[in-house]
Amino acid sequence: MGRTKSQPVELVEDAPLSDDLNVKLSAMAEHHALILQQFGDGLPFDSLRYEDKIRGHLSRSAEEILSAGRALIVSKELLPHGEWLDFLARLGLDRTVAWRMSQAAIKFSNVAAPQHLLEAAGTKTKLFELMVLDDEELTELNDGGTVAGLELDDIGRMTSRELKAALREARETNAAQQCVLADKNEKIDALSTKLEKKSRIQPPKPDEEVKKLRLEVAAISTEAESAITVRLYSAFETLCAYCSDNQIDTPRDFMAGLICELEYAARSLRSTFDLPDEPTGNAAPSWLTEPEPEIKRQEA
Repeated sequence: MGRTKSQPVELVEDAPLSDDLNVKLSAMAEHHALILQQFGDGLPFDSLRYEDKIRGHLSRSAEEILSAGRALIVSKELLPHGEWLDFLARLGLDRTVAWRMSQAAIKFSNVAAPQHLLEAAGTKTKLFELMVLDDEELTELNDGGTVAGLELDDIGRMTSRELKAALREARETNAAQQCVLADKNEKIDALSTKLEKKSRIQPPKPDEEVKKLRLEVAAISTEAESAITVRLYSAFETLCAYCSDNQIDTPRDFMAGLICELEYAARSLRSTFDLPDEPTGNAAPSWLTEPEPEIKRQEA
């Protein structure tokens, strides 16, 4: 029995891709090329090769950790959808650790030639701790500067726990200082606004302001005088009485030295503000110096 003659099969042309899909594929290819250029090793991506590459970097220095992080970035971006977690499982790498390594690679790529910083860090854990610093601080450290009270030698000597504690303390101190500064600025702004409003409503006359200032200065002077004539006098009296009761020589040189310090302070004030030895104006109140007013008497 002869074979049945087969019917010719007509080939169907591939459906043309939509313009929108072409644009997306082109953008994806451009993105992959950019990732390879920035984080790749100059060769086309191959998942098995990158898997071996990452595995070789994992147990080494901080610099190798950054190399692993760059390889992880390339792998995550170029692996087919749904293969990333299996890829990490084959490496025995936790998803969170892989993310931190990738972030470290991105972070330290902003520091030009971070060799000194990586040598000081030494380990993956210390490298991760340094990620809390911003790019300018990392550059400053790498160039031999001081950040958060730490230099490269300090980072090299510290354990990862000590480094973490030092950086946390520095952040908390800085945050507290910023809060104090913000509160201070807020109070200054509020006071300035209040004074501005007050000056617009009723600007004080210059002579009134001088009177207020003179009263404040006089109060301070009175307080200083009281400290000498009352408190210091009482202290000298107590000291002399104690020495007399206990048959101890009164420390007159010590007491004289204190008086000299006060006199020196007074002379310094006089010299600084170019003040005369005594007031040159009339110290008597005006009601004593003004002529007695004439009273007109009515003639009888």
